[in-house]
Amino acid sequence: MLAVRDLEKSVPSGAGRQHLLRRVDVAVAAGEFVTVMGPSGAGKSTLLAVLGMLDADWQGEYDFWGEPVHRLAPRQRAALAREHIGFVFQQYHLLDDLTVAENLAAPLEYRRMPKPARDALVADALDRFGIVAKRDLFPRQLSGGQQQLVAVARAVITRPRVLLADEPTGNLHSAQAREIMELFRRLNAEGTTIVQVTHSEANAGYGHRVVQLRDGWIVAA
Repeated sequence: MLAVRDLEKSVPSGAGRQHLLRRVDVAVAAGEFVTVMGPSGAGKSTLLAVLGMLDADWQGEYDFWGEPVHRLAPRQRAALAREHIGFVFQQYHLLDDLTVAENLAAPLEYRRMPKPARDALVADALDRFGIVAKRDLFPRQLSGGQQQLVAVARAVITRPRVLLADEPTGNLHSAQAREIMELFRRLNAEGTTIVQVTHSEANAGYGHRVVQLRDGWIVAA
């Protein structure tokens, strides 16, 4: 499904450059659940940003479902990501002035989906994720676990091929974390490819394999 080869990422640092990723080669097959682990500063979130096409300032090759991302124009990359990739972040990134239902509808509006179709998908997501009773609440009225549940529902409402998650349970207590990870397991069983970044060995146990990063290098895959 996706593969990077000889991936390099660096940023200016003093008189030279600091390398964040060094000659990274990694591939993820359709239907896999892959965990990226490593100490702070290892390059985990940087790798996820490249895979999600949020960062275009890198060298190397990246193929996503047959598309050579390294050769695409910025607008083409953005369209490819919008069509096929869902994101879940540690900080939820819900829109504070929108209700739960409106937050779920937001990515559908970006696709210019007609309102009847939007409403049907939002209703289905509310029911599927057990948050029908929260539809008219604002994020500030939800617990952390509920906010992350809404964030996951929003990430998958467009039925992306790939779900990328960056420390998705970092702000949650253990029971909430288990609920989110069980949800990821179900989504993966239904066919969603998942790549998660985590420090948690428990969370890693939900996936199929672990990619270990250290100082920007892959040390185990």
